Formats: sequence, C-alpha cells, structure tokens
Amino acid sequence: MATNVKQMVEAANAAVPKIGMAEAKSMMAKGALVVDVRDAPEVEKSGKVLGAIHVSRGMLEFRADPQSPYHDKQFDPAKPVILYCASGGRSALSAKTLKDMGYTQVFNLGAFKDWAENGGDIERPIEPGM
Repeated sequence: MATNVKQMVEAANAAVPKIGMAEAKSMMAKGALVVDVRDAPEVEKSGKVLGAIHVSRGMLEFRADPQSPYHDKQFDPAKPVILYCASGGRSALSAKTLKDMGYTQVFNLGAFKDWAENGGDIERPIEPGM
C-alpha cells in the first residue's frame, strides 16, 4: 500500500525524539552536531542556529555516509546529531534517515522559527557585498 508524506512524517516523529531549546543547548554545549536541512535560499534569508552546519535535505545522506565521496567529517555516527528545518517535517524525515543509516543519537529540534522567536542564538546572513 502506498504511503503519503503525512504518514512518513508521523512515522519519523514516532522514531525520533523531539527536543526543546533547553535540551538542545545543553547537548550543543557538549559537542552535538547541529544540522540545518533547509534549502540554501531559506538559510540565506533568515540565518541559522549559531554553530549549526547547513546540509540541504537532498544532500544529507551523501554528507552523512562515511563511504560517500561527499562525506562531511563532522558527521559521526557515535556523536549526537540535532536537526531542524522550517517547520519540523524535513528535520523529522532527515533524523529518521540518519537513524536508518546507523546514527544512534539523533534528535529533532523542529522549527527554526521557534528557536529564533524564543531568543535562540542565530548567525545572521552576511549582507551582499560584505
């Protein structure tokens, strides 16, 4: 039977814990990798969580897989990984994908907007020409 995006996100949310700002900050202070999976124009417009790396959803598997020629050494299956996006759906799917790839400590922070509106530290985009 075919599945739809709503069902996929629900399954991802059931498989991956969602965390709040306080827990994320604590984990970040201990070295968790924070990954923004939004598309580049979204990050350029609004900035990103301070210290986060940007890996668009479409490249996540390639950056996270140590066997991939595109692997990013910041990804370590033994290290906690916190993901977020614009609303929490892409980050949930991304987190489940990482779990499927063998990452054991994967968490969904949810929406960037919530982080920013609640006073979370962000890196602002650089103004053109600077």
